[in-house]
Amino acid sequence: MSTILEAALSVRGLSSGYAGAVVVREVNLSIAPGEILAVLGKNGMGKSTLLKAVMGFLPKMSGSVSLGGSEVTRLSPHRVARLGVGYVAQEKALFQDMTVEENLRLAVRRPDFEAALAEVEASFPFLLERLKQRAGTLSGGEQKMLLMARSLATGAKLLLVDEITEGLQPSVIDRLAGVIRSARERHGTTVLLVEQHLPFALAVADCWAVLDRGEVAETGVASEPDASRRVLKHMSV
Repeated sequence: MSTILEAALSVRGLSSGYAGAVVVREVNLSIAPGEILAVLGKNGMGKSTLLKAVMGFLPKMSGSVSLGGSEVTRLSPHRVARLGVGYVAQEKALFQDMTVEENLRLAVRRPDFEAALAEVEASFPFLLERLKQRAGTLSGGEQKMLLMARSLATGAKLLLVDEITEGLQPSVIDRLAGVIRSARERHGTTVLLVEQHLPFALAVADCWAVLDRGEVAETGVASEPDASRRVLKHMSV
C-alpha cells in the first residue's frame, strides 16, 4: 500500500458502524493512484461497512477519509461520487423496471452519452445489445456486470467494489477480472476491492489487507508466494 503523500485514497483511524455499534475500528489504509487493494476476511468482519463509510453512507465515529489529499470525511455519498468515486454495491442496486440504457443514463453525468457507451462497449459489449431490455430481466451475472459498467461509464477514477463475484460462475468472474485490470491499464483507475473469492482477489490486486472483527489484522503484497497462506489463516479460523 502507498504512503499517505502518494495516496489516491487515504483512510486514517476510521471507526464506523450502525446505531452506535462500532463495526469498523481504527482502520488505516492508503492506496496509490492506479493501485488495486483487496480487503479480505470472513463474513461479518466489517468489509462492506468499511466501503459504506468511505462512500459516506455511514457516519464516521472517528478518523478521516481523504481523496488525493483532500478530506471528504463529512461529505454525502452524492458529493463523494461527484469527485470521481464509483460505488459497485454488493446488492443489485439497479432500477429493475428501467431499461439497461435508462440505468446507464441515470448514472452518467457526461454531456456526451455516446462516449459513455463507448466505455461500456469496451468492457461489456453484450450490454449494447440489451439497451432496451429491462434490467430486472437480466441474469444475476449480467446485473453485476451492468453495475460495474454503470460505474465505469461515469469515468470514475476510484472504484469501491463490494463482493462483485458473489454467486457468479467462473466465466463471469474471469470477465470481471479482465475488466478491472483493463480499467487500471487504460485509465489509471484506482480500486478498493472487498472480496471473499481469494483467487480472484489475489489475481487482480496489487496489495491486500485482512479485516478481522473490524480491525486490520494483516497486510501484504498479492504477488508474494505466501500471500494465499497468510490470508487463509485469518479466514479459516
